[in-house]
Amino acid sequence: MSRMPVEKGIIGKKLGMTQIFIPANGNVIPVTVIEAGPCSVIQKKTVANDGYSSVQLGFIDYTEKKERKIIKPMKGHFKKAGVAAKRHLKEFKLKNAEELNVGDKIEADCFKEGEKVDVTGMTKGRGFTGAVKRWGLHTQSDTHGVGPVHRHAGSMGANSDPSRIMKNKKMPGQYGHEQVTILNLEVIKIDKEKNIVAVKGAIPGPKGSIVFIRSTVR
Repeated sequence: MSRMPVEKGIIGKKLGMTQIFIPANGNVIPVTVIEAGPCSVIQKKTVANDGYSSVQLGFIDYTEKKERKIIKPMKGHFKKAGVAAKRHLKEFKLKNAEELNVGDKIEADCFKEGEKVDVTGMTKGRGFTGAVKRWGLHTQSDTHGVGPVHRHAGSMGANSDPSRIMKNKKMPGQYGHEQVTILNLEVIKIDKEKNIVAVKGAIPGPKGSIVFIRSTVR
């Protein structure tokens, strides 16, 4: 998330993708549906105490079965705030952080239709993959004589100088499961009753993953 204060921020859960028909111009817009909030303010940081102002938001209550898994320091953290234990926490530097108080609710209607937002999420993890899938390198022709090296990366560099593989060489390795932020997405529709925000286009992560929505920094 941005280090600079933003106007609005909320935690959400990706529900999936669909389409919205716009009768005015006949367009069909692909959107990602996000369950945004309600989030509770768990902690408030001030310039006097912490050197900067921000709020910590909590999303999704623990079930009675899962409450036993909460460690004692976190139980005390939620008890001090006077709110139910939350499964997901995130700190947002908001411009109006000083106006918010512990226990306040932030819901999907804090955003408006037509507003531009940035969405941060974790991409799908694909494990250890080859260079072709990871970087999109070309394969060798699948003909006789090529041998079992159709999807190999090929030459790694000269053996005399520099006698080593240079940094940032595109090679096999861990692919996916990294934090990605998509900037400047438009909010197409908001359902206040169901706490639903529909943003134009795709966002990172699988269905059911946690995402963070904030006012765009652009």
